[in-house]
Amino acid sequence: MAELVLDPDIRLWVFLPIVFITLLFGIIRHYVSMLLHVDPKPGVEEIKDGQALLRTKHLRENGGYIPKQSFLMRRHFFNDEETGYFKTETRSVKTPLNAMDPSMAMTMVKGTLTNVLPMIVLGGWISWVFSGFIITKVPFPLTLRFKGMLQRGVQLTTLNASWVSSMSWYFLNVFGLRSVYSLILGQDNAADHTHKMAEQMSNPVLSGKQDTNKIFKEQSEALQVTKHHDLLANASEEMLRLQLPLIQDPRQVTSANKKTQ
Repeated sequence: MAELVLDPDIRLWVFLPIVFITLLFGIIRHYVSMLLHVDPKPGVEEIKDGQALLRTKHLRENGGYIPKQSFLMRRHFFNDEETGYFKTETRSVKTPLNAMDPSMAMTMVKGTLTNVLPMIVLGGWISWVFSGFIITKVPFPLTLRFKGMLQRGVQLTTLNASWVSSMSWYFLNVFGLRSVYSLILGQDNAADHTHKMAEQMSNPVLSGKQDTNKIFKEQSEALQVTKHHDLLANASEEMLRLQLPLIQDPRQVTSANKKTQ
């Protein structure tokens, strides 16, 4: 079978325009998403709970750097059966049925308008304008299983599977320009379709809210079994040991030992 020879004008009028249009559309979608994005403001309870969990973590990890009495006072504040924070503070858990609120619904609508709908519109326009073009070829042989992925819109059974159609080239650009978007717009950009599709799949309505009471119980149990180990008990001896190589006169060593005693 004779090898296909592409018209050089296809590179200028089909291949490169699809790349530029996809890249420009992603940049525009990023800035539109930034204009429509509104950061949710946490409530007072969320801030209090977050600070309490952060203090508990620091107490468990760095409790050895404070006196034992101070450690026990802080643990009493969190774990006391009558007045402890983790024992008296209770939070209502939202079920998936009542987790929907107007702000969450508006966020979902904005996500659909800025991610799903533009992708459908641009894909339909490219399919209408550049339909039926063979624009490039991958530099290695492929099996027939790849024809459906690389030759969308071109129904030629005798065509080599290594050739790429215009529609398949568009989809390759949609998922292949992630590094370019990260270079131009930064890591956390709204032009990355894979990131946005993952957010759409993990629906916050179905996942519901975290059970804060369960987290309080786990942190309380972890703090209760934490023992205090004084990490500064031998601090003076360690400091003296580090200073000994710097002391040249033996009389200074004797005087330093007397001070520590």
